[in-house]
Amino acid sequence: MSFLLQGSWTYRSYRNDPALIGDDAQKALQNIFGEGVFNLAVSGGKVTGTLDMGSGYLLDLTGAVVPLEGGEIRIEIVGAGRSGTPTAGWQYDYHGTNAFAWPNGVNQVPAFVGSVIRAKPHNGSPAGYVASFIAVRQA
Repeated sequence: MSFLLQGSWTYRSYRNDPALIGDDAQKALQNIFGEGVFNLAVSGGKVTGTLDMGSGYLLDLTGAVVPLEGGEIRIEIVGAGRSGTPTAGWQYDYHGTNAFAWPNGVNQVPAFVGSVIRAKPHNGSPAGYVASFIAVRQA
């Protein structure tokens, strides 16, 4: 279980906007809600680590990885803002699962997908906002 989730993952979350983007690159960029690197350690079903979004924006992560049938896992993580950084007082909760590993996939990169909720208000933004995310294993 730990070999699947342990390590560094490129993280992006997206606003759940149902409008088509077409060839509007600016609209595509506006749909990105957050971006950074998950650095995860797994031991005994517990997950710890950080989400580093650059420029001092850092969340400390704690949570669990739960094995499911068929080799799939469920990931439940709480990201707490770190004191003394721009994220002090923040909290985001993550719920996800590993992306399906295609038996005939070619060079498929491991990923996990899910949703994130702003659990506490901050910087004038209310709690309760939900976005989708994908995390892709770094080489």
